[in-house]
Amino acid sequence: MTAAVATDLTAGTWAIDPVHSSINFSVRHLMVSKVRGSFESFSGAITVGEDGTPSVSATIDVNSIDTRNEQRDAHVRSADFFDAENHPTATFVSTAVRADGDDYILDGDFTLKGVTKPVSLKLEYNGVNPGMGQGAVAGFEASVVLNRKDFGIDIDMPLETGGTVIGDKVTITLEIEALKQA
Repeated sequence: MTAAVATDLTAGTWAIDPVHSSINFSVRHLMVSKVRGSFESFSGAITVGEDGTPSVSATIDVNSIDTRNEQRDAHVRSADFFDAENHPTATFVSTAVRADGDDYILDGDFTLKGVTKPVSLKLEYNGVNPGMGQGAVAGFEASVVLNRKDFGIDIDMPLETGGTVIGDKVTITLEIEALKQA
């Protein structure tokens, strides 16, 4: 890691609280609208060094995808998309954090469907709150746009009128609340 974050994010491990966090995505559908969804099962931690430098690791259970359509979810879990039977998780491990005005860029390696690529997430640090009796809580928002084909999700479903059923760009948005561990 290359940069310290804010001074109130104290050294130690901050566990991602999945009850108060979310991982959402959207992708172009039929060239004119977007399908949105989320992952319901994930875990991770932010480890802050004594010098204030953070590192992040996270795991997403791709079987927990929810687009509010069971048939579509089953198709996305299949070998056409995630191949969840052979690759049940996606992972992120940070490699650097750098200042970007009042915000940050979080660089790391993202693995999906057995393919690892470097990615850079736009990161907003929302501060620390003393919590409600369970310890300090930190908040973050992050986003990244990925090309699904970079991760071996290269199914093309052309439309008769031109274009495709599903777009290449996938926007992932994270709302993270992390609890300081004792």
